[in-house]
Amino acid sequence: MTHEPSSPPVEPLRVILVDDEHLIRSALATMLSLEDDLAVGGEAGSVADGVCLAGAEQPDVAVVDLQLPDGDGLDLCARIAEVSPATRCLVLTSHARPGYLKRALAQGVLGFLPKTASAEQLARAVRAVAAGRRAIDPELAAETISSGDSPLTPRESDVLEYAADGAAVEQIARRAHLAEGTVRNYLSSAQAKLHAANRHEAVAIARRQGWI
Repeated sequence: MTHEPSSPPVEPLRVILVDDEHLIRSALATMLSLEDDLAVGGEAGSVADGVCLAGAEQPDVAVVDLQLPDGDGLDLCARIAEVSPATRCLVLTSHARPGYLKRALAQGVLGFLPKTASAEQLARAVRAVAAGRRAIDPELAAETISSGDSPLTPRESDVLEYAADGAAVEQIARRAHLAEGTVRNYLSSAQAKLHAANRHEAVAIARRQGWI
């Protein structure tokens, strides 16, 4: 009787998670760990810790939030490329806007999903990104094509979005992890770029154009 040689077991894809919200990070780790071909190798809650983790783990994929307490998720993706060149990044964010997607694509980021994505969508996107394919939320991709180029920087867009419910500068500063003076500067700059009389008009213009 002859025996077919058994194929070697396939190593699971190694994933790290960078998100400053511990509950969300833990939930993501649990969801991805249920997949046989995915293994979560570590978690971080800041840009600095994310860079260290990527350098130590050399993962296949880094799932990164955009808003981190010490910086920007896309800047983190750029730094991960320096310390772990083979790692591909997937942005998972509640700030899924055309301006961010355009910047991410220009930077070579392959994956971009909203945090409303299902566990199945996320796992599928991780596999695609690991294989060098793009995994972009189709609704956001369509918005990006039709929205035109935003004159706002990502941070100006963030501050306008936080101002949309009429929040005071102090509240916006806390939400955006910025100083109050910086928030005022971003609001003034956004209003000027959009030729708006006030922040409320600026919000309305930016929303109408799909920039926030």
